[in-house]
Amino acid sequence: MAPLGERVAQIVECIPNFSEGRNKALINELADAVRSSSGVMLLNCSSDESHNRTVLTFAGSPEGVLDAAFKCAKIAVDKIDLTKHSGEHPRMGAVDVIPFVPLRDVTAAECVEMSKKLGQKLWDELRLPVFLYEDSASVPERKNLATLRKGQFEGMAEKIKNPAFAPDYGDELHKTAGITACGARRPLIAFNINLSTSDVEIAKKIAKIIRESSGGLKSVKSIGIMLHERNTAQVSINMTNYLDTPLYRVLELVKIEAARYGVSVIGTEIIGLVPMQALLDCAHYYLMIENFDGKNQVLENYLLL
Repeated sequence: MAPLGERVAQIVECIPNFSEGRNKALINELADAVRSSSGVMLLNCSSDESHNRTVLTFAGSPEGVLDAAFKCAKIAVDKIDLTKHSGEHPRMGAVDVIPFVPLRDVTAAECVEMSKKLGQKLWDELRLPVFLYEDSASVPERKNLATLRKGQFEGMAEKIKNPAFAPDYGDELHKTAGITACGARRPLIAFNINLSTSDVEIAKKIAKIIRESSGGLKSVKSIGIMLHERNTAQVSINMTNYLDTPLYRVLELVKIEAARYGVSVIGTEIIGLVPMQALLDCAHYYLMIENFDGKNQVLENYLLL
C-alpha cells in the first residue's frame, strides 16, 4: 500500500482517548473501526490497565478522520459503562476527549469546524453531549480540558446544570457514557515518568511542583498516580507545547525533586506519537552535539513509539 501522504492530499491527525484499558477485545474493536475507515491510517494504539484508558492515534483525510472518529465513539458509547468504571486517570466520558491536529494542507480553523461537525453529530445520533475545548472553545474559560473535566463523570450531571458549564451540544449527561470534549489543538506529548517508589504522595508532590497551574513549567500539566500492576508511583504529564518546555527539562526537574525524597527515576514512556523535533532537542541536549542543525526536521515528521 502506498504511504498515506501519497494517497491523501490533506492530512489531519485525531487522537481519541477511551475510558477502557483492560478489555482487549473491545480495544481491538475500537482499533478495527479505524482500520476499516477509508482514507485513514491507524498509527498507534496504546492502552494502560492502571489508567484504564486507551489512546488511538490515526491520520488521514478530513472526511475519513471524521468517519473513523464517529465509528469509534459509537462503539465506546454502546459498550463502555462509566457507572462501572474505575481507573487512575481522570475521565468524564466513555470517549473522554477527541482532539484534531492539522498536519498537512489543513488549517487550525478547518480542524475547529471538524470538531463542531463531530460534536453536533455525536449529540444528534448518539445523545452524547459535547464540550468544545482548546482552539474550538466558545469562550476562553473552556479552553482547558482539566477545567471541563473537573468533577469527573460522577459529578458531571450536576456540574452541567450550571450555565457556565452547559454543554456546547446537548443538554443532559449520557447515563453511561457521560460527556466528551472535542476540539482542535497543537500536537501534545503524553510523557510519563516512573519513580523508584510505591509512595504515590511523592509523585503527587512532584507533579504539583512541575505543572504550570501551580507555578511550575510552562505548558506542562501533571498528576501523580499509582501503577498498581507495577507497584510504582508515576508522574503522568501532558506537555501541551514542547516548544515552551522541552522534554529534557521536565525530566531533569523531576529527577531533582525526586532526589529530595531519596527516590530516582526508573524509566519514562511516551503515549502515542511525538514530534520528531522534540526528540532531536533531547538528543542535542544529552549528547552535547556541537554545531547541531535540526532545521530540516519539520513538525510533520513523526516517530511511532
